[in-house]
Amino acid sequence: MYKHILVAVGFDDEHDPEQSLQAASILADKGARVSILHVQEEVPNFAITYMPEGYGEKLKVAIKDRLDALASRFETGTGILLEGHSGRTILDWAKANSVDCIVIASHRPGLQDYLLGSTAGRVVRHAQCSVHVVR
Repeated sequence: MYKHILVAVGFDDEHDPEQSLQAASILADKGARVSILHVQEEVPNFAITYMPEGYGEKLKVAIKDRLDALASRFETGTGILLEGHSGRTILDWAKANSVDCIVIASHRPGLQDYLLGSTAGRVVRHAQCSVHVVR
């Protein structure tokens, strides 16, 4: 069906990437590129001072290792770690890399989502390609 699928994953308690990965494997053409992307929100400067030295780099290495492990399930899988605003970064990366389907998990909306909007909602509204939302 699709030649380049972007699977946006989060590593918090609400998001288990397994369903998104299963959806991607079903939607992907044989030999399709599958990019597993995690966007790490920028840490405010005041918070950095409270973190142990080297914590940020160790965290990036651990996340990248996890992304690579998830990507290894696919013949042409790649793990990608970026920093920035999650919704905007997912959309920009998808456009710049000719993604034809984004797979993203949704969660139960909370008050903050009603006020600011969720990442999945932003991606669905603004993506220039197909979006598959996993609930």
